[in-house]
Amino acid sequence: MKVYQGSCHCGQVRFQIRAEIDHVRACDCSICRRRGALTVRIPKSNLQMHTPMEELVLYQWGSMTAEDYFCPTCGILPFRRPSDPTPQELEEGIEPFDGWAVNVRCLEDIDLSSLQVREILGSRIRHDQ
Repeated sequence: MKVYQGSCHCGQVRFQIRAEIDHVRACDCSICRRRGALTVRIPKSNLQMHTPMEELVLYQWGSMTAEDYFCPTCGILPFRRPSDPTPQELEEGIEPFDGWAVNVRCLEDIDLSSLQVREILGSRIRHDQ
């Protein structure tokens, strides 16, 4: 497992993760499409904060189960807690994920062009069920 250092654009938010990054996720939902983040999912214990979470800005929408954390200065989203599966997704066998989705664009020393991108069809998920 490799350790990656990460930060927002201005450096106010600093963190590190432990991960084996063999692919990234690109979601097409309304917010991810605009954000342009490429994420990797990691267990909760694999994120170590160097900046207190209280110094970040939290944004929630839709089902209010996802938690997007932003730098209050530069506005970059370094990581998020993904939303809970909808009732339909649970019926389809989607397991809840209790970890972090880290924006790999915020990690140092990573070659984005070498990573496989998996398209996530978040635009087809209804969170108002």
